[in-house]
Amino acid sequence: MMSSVFVFLLTVSFLATPSSSATTSFVFGGCSQQKYLPGSPYESKVNSVLTSLGNSAMFSTYNNFTFPGSSSAGSQDTLYGLFQCRGDLSSNDCSQCVARAASQLGTLCVNSCGGALQLEGCLVKYDNAKFLGVEDKTLVVKKCGPSNGFDSNALTDLDAVLANLGAGDGTYKPYRVSGSGNVRGVAQCVGDLSPSECQDCLSGAVGQLRSGCGTSSWGDIFLAKCYARYLEGGYNSNDGHGKMVRHPGWWFPLSGFWLFTL
Repeated sequence: MMSSVFVFLLTVSFLATPSSSATTSFVFGGCSQQKYLPGSPYESKVNSVLTSLGNSAMFSTYNNFTFPGSSSAGSQDTLYGLFQCRGDLSSNDCSQCVARAASQLGTLCVNSCGGALQLEGCLVKYDNAKFLGVEDKTLVVKKCGPSNGFDSNALTDLDAVLANLGAGDGTYKPYRVSGSGNVRGVAQCVGDLSPSECQDCLSGAVGQLRSGCGTSSWGDIFLAKCYARYLEGGYNSNDGHGKMVRHPGWWFPLSGFWLFTL
């Protein structure tokens, strides 16, 4: 089963409204090892779900679809899919991002029963293993920037930002932003989680971010169903010095040059 993954490239202005070109920048892609036969009914379902996701993004920033399996195959050829846009995107940027991701995913994961593609502004995913509504806190990606030492002001600001991102105030907030001093942070969970599952996932991501990257100038932690990240002014996570953890059974390339170039 593939885990949901959120990876968004940090930029100095990642909390600002992004341009369309920024939201469609390639971040990572992954494909399941299980394959389907070309020309099979499952291939038709993959094409249908990718089209449905792209069309639905014109009207919402999150949606999911289920294409039931045939009676003879049972649930083995049931197909699940979802898309989710970053919480600050306009409907137009979200639609463009998902349309591009869905199109490229069909090329990236040819004949794969499952696949995921993360662009800067959106995630598109499909699989024949049911993942909708399933909380999963598996560590998928960990990336930390260069150390800024033990600057007391920076550490104080970081603690404040992470506390705001991880705190539950009784309201459902799947997308969260926070800022203190020169530190900015953002966190988000997948829209198929319940409020309590979302809070649990984000709390775990923030905790791992603090312990794993707490003295770095920036940090990204992505669990299977949520992510948390922060940035201290002057650095970004696209400098090639981060560390990426591979999730078992899937390959998550580190650059945008796997099979295609954006």
